[in-house]
Amino acid sequence: MTPRSTAPRISGLLIAIGLLSTLALARPQEKPAPAAKAAPAAQEKSPPNLSEAKPSGYAGAEACKTCHAEIYNGWEKSAHWQQTYKEGGIAKHGCEDCHGAAASHVADPSDTSKLFLFEKASTKEITAQCLTCHASGTQHMNAINSVHSKNDVSCVSCHSPHHGKDSDFLLVKSQPELCYGCHLQQKAQFDMPFHHRVNEGLIQCSDCHNVHGTVKPHQLRTSSTQDAVCFKCHTDKQGPFVFEHAPVKVDGCESCHLTHGGPNPHMLKLSNVNLLCLQCHTTSSFSSAPGAPSFHNQASFFQSCVLCHSQIHGSNFDATFFK
Repeated sequence: MTPRSTAPRISGLLIAIGLLSTLALARPQEKPAPAAKAAPAAQEKSPPNLSEAKPSGYAGAEACKTCHAEIYNGWEKSAHWQQTYKEGGIAKHGCEDCHGAAASHVADPSDTSKLFLFEKASTKEITAQCLTCHASGTQHMNAINSVHSKNDVSCVSCHSPHHGKDSDFLLVKSQPELCYGCHLQQKAQFDMPFHHRVNEGLIQCSDCHNVHGTVKPHQLRTSSTQDAVCFKCHTDKQGPFVFEHAPVKVDGCESCHLTHGGPNPHMLKLSNVNLLCLQCHTTSSFSSAPGAPSFHNQASFFQSCVLCHSQIHGSNFDATFFK
């Protein structure tokens, strides 16, 4: 074969090789699948170490446990412990939040100069110490000026930060036994035949009284509309009514009722209803209330005023509170 006849074949072969190379370069190359990452080993979440991240002068709650094991074990089960053992907690949260930096005390147990000792502090100092955390909200706004505080009753008189019997409020005793420790007169009233059912556990003293103080007498709470606390339960007596019974609005429920308990039905102050009404409804000039009509025979039929004046707390239909 002559050189002239092989030239076209060589040329065609070179062209075919070039096309194959071009196609090979143009085809996307498959990348190898990345190796699967090993799943991280499950780590058990543990509470923060109270000995870590100690601020200057603080020893950490664990250091207190060495000598005060009984107190520490009680605190470990309390709501205060829950505030300590939270995510990101540090050593300052715990014993030293209430008692102050204890590093010097740990180094020398006889050195208590930097500690806040509740047994040596005054009522005012104890209240102020507790309010460093518990000042927020409306429950403790009047704690400094409360009747309890003025009578030398401190926070730790009712609450035990280490050994609280009540899981919600760390009370030394549960209500009403705690309150009866001082309020013996009210204890006797709740033993009367007619009483608010505190001893039965239906309500508690703190449902009506804010033990940390209010601006009202006897540390009484108010309803959501700032009316008498009685209306929280006795809503049908609240009104507003077209015809109001003045004592309800002026003197309140206590003008006719004993609030804790008494010997008379409905916890009325007097056994005979007419005698209670006649305290105001007389012909004397001291009261603006109309006197009882002359035809009301107080010896028999008309002894119970509320037989006719049944809507005595207020009415929308009759000015004399008839049915």
